[in-house]
Amino acid sequence: MTKKTELVIVESPAKAKTIEKYLGGKFKVVASMGHLRDLPKSTLGVDIENDFEPQYIAVNDKKALISELKKEAKDAETVYLATDPDREGEAISWHLKQLLNLSDEKAKRVTFNEITKNVVLQSIRSPRDIDQNLVDAQQARRVLDRIVGYQLSPLLWKSVKSGLSAGRVQSVATRLVSDREKEIEAFVKEEYWLLDANLNKIGVPDTFIARFYGKDGKKTELKSEEETMAVIDAVKNAQFVVQTVKTTDKSKAPAPPFITSTLQQEASRRINMTPRRTMAIAQQLYEGVEIEGQGTIGLITYMRTDSLRLSEEALASAREYILSHYGDKYYPGEPRRFKTKAGAQDAHEAIRPTDVNLTPDLIRKDLTNEQYRLYRLIWGRFTASQMSNAVYKNVSADIQAAEYTFKAASSVLKFAGYTAVYEESKDTEQDEVSKKLPELEEKERLELQKLVPEREFTQPPSRYTEATLIRALEEKGIGRPSTYAPTISTISTHNYVVKEGKYLKPTPLGDIVTTLLKEHFPDIVDVKFTNHMESELDEVESGKVAWKGILREFYDVFSQEMEKAETRLKGVKIPVPEELSDEYCDVCGRQLVVKNGRFGRFLACPGFPECTFTKPIVIEMPGKCPKCGGKILKRVSKKGYVFYACERGTECGFITWDVPTADTCPTCGKTMFKPSGRGPLKAFCVNPQCPAFVPEENRKYKKKTADNGTGENKKTGGKKTGNKRSGK
Repeated sequence: MTKKTELVIVESPAKAKTIEKYLGGKFKVVASMGHLRDLPKSTLGVDIENDFEPQYIAVNDKKALISELKKEAKDAETVYLATDPDREGEAISWHLKQLLNLSDEKAKRVTFNEITKNVVLQSIRSPRDIDQNLVDAQQARRVLDRIVGYQLSPLLWKSVKSGLSAGRVQSVATRLVSDREKEIEAFVKEEYWLLDANLNKIGVPDTFIARFYGKDGKKTELKSEEETMAVIDAVKNAQFVVQTVKTTDKSKAPAPPFITSTLQQEASRRINMTPRRTMAIAQQLYEGVEIEGQGTIGLITYMRTDSLRLSEEALASAREYILSHYGDKYYPGEPRRFKTKAGAQDAHEAIRPTDVNLTPDLIRKDLTNEQYRLYRLIWGRFTASQMSNAVYKNVSADIQAAEYTFKAASSVLKFAGYTAVYEESKDTEQDEVSKKLPELEEKERLELQKLVPEREFTQPPSRYTEATLIRALEEKGIGRPSTYAPTISTISTHNYVVKEGKYLKPTPLGDIVTTLLKEHFPDIVDVKFTNHMESELDEVESGKVAWKGILREFYDVFSQEMEKAETRLKGVKIPVPEELSDEYCDVCGRQLVVKNGRFGRFLACPGFPECTFTKPIVIEMPGKCPKCGGKILKRVSKKGYVFYACERGTECGFITWDVPTADTCPTCGKTMFKPSGRGPLKAFCVNPQCPAFVPEENRKYKKKTADNGTGENKKTGGKKTGNKRSGK
């Protein structure tokens, strides 16, 4: 057996398994399991007096792993540090080098933009030294966030309530949500009217709609019922005559391939996947999935990127695939290259499949439902980005009645182009479905069937969704690809914002904290200042600015603000208003308020302790009850276990620990379920009458006995079974 003299350290066991298979021979691949050295949790861990020197320590629960890695590194001739290809990954490699006492000659840095055999072998053949500029940029971010969090959070504990936190990016994100809510509350609706004419060609029964445009060829707004009725009176007996008809072909180019932010936005809009979950599933696709007959394969390139660049190999592969599967008309003749926005790091390619020939349907049986749905998005977006434009036939007609003009328009797909593979979704629904107009000719008379007036009001700006908040953070230069998902998760976990349906709404607590920070620490929640700090960190990465210089400049102002705020807030306790619900106490009739407990949010009577009535907040899950077709609700037992039950309760009797999904069984059409817990868990059918039914003993884990909502968690054989859940 070949003696393994070369050691490769990656971050995860899944990646280690895949890479060791590719390298073989003398290479041994092990996992660091993420960070092995960090700032201490219990103290600030930054020596401010000694020029912001970080005081790193070994992570407590990783000491055994560190000892094992030291032994492996001592026996190896070369140690390849192959952590993730970003700032944080570079910093982890640097910490590993320090912890393992590796010399410059022995420690080599390699990165994998994709986990495929060719890329892994090429990278190992071309190692480099650790990029200290990348490390320093990450150190600056870590220390900066530590100073803000550890000095500002205690002030919030004293002035508002314990357990709160503040941070450069999370506080700005909370402010955006809070400010949007204030815009909505301050919005004054204005009345306006729409007027549609239902018309048809003489002798043709099918009608089409022409909307009021204006008077004497000029656009006119109808602002009242009186104005609208005046138009109706003028045209109801008039001749409707086609004045002009314009027909044009409009080309629409495909969207570029995904970067981190657009992937998170599209996954949120299209498959209702949270940013954090999106990144977790993307990590699985990047690290590798077992494909039947091919072994473990990394299916996508690295998923934390803000670059739109594509490799020449990827472009050539896409061209070959499109020509062979769709034909010449669907390829634009030359590769499409997309310009990366100013300020992007451009360290990696855009997110794309590692092999375009591995189509989603080809490998569907090897993927979980979540993996399949996300991979389908990534594969489709990349493939479509290299295809021909879609072509639409646009028809518009101006129709005159008395002195008023009505307009009719339609847009019909003429050539599918890239839409044969993928079409980008939108943040808001389209107001109308475009209906094909009949063949109209100039001077042609039309018949009026009816006039339909409709009163409307201007609408306030929409609340942010997770997708639109990520887009806002990206557009304003707040955070970086690796920070979007954890930022949204953090502000939700700390109850600064809540999700109502798909929209984010600030809580009273979020408003109080934002107001306090705006008053005493304007820079911390200032969008432009935070954007400037991100630019400064980019300057560190490029080697143009010293990282400790940024910290000195920041702390000069921050420390003065801290001192003033501590003086002004001494002895001050800011009350947080109760968050009122729309429901009332079943016992005493008081309006219930929202509380946060160990197992999440719930409704409670404000009359406590006189009245102890509480009620869970009902969360509707995707899918339908497999027994009766009713809604499936998420419940939390008194022991803190999450379970799922039919809305009809004991009348139906359906209850399960398995998580309902948005997918349906391809055999019987019933809702599919998946095991509770993390990781790549495959969905299954729970319908006993279906040939694809998966009995409980084959669902890869022992099951808890459902408590039927009584709160008594039964156990099997005296041992805990299943996954204990906290209801978070």
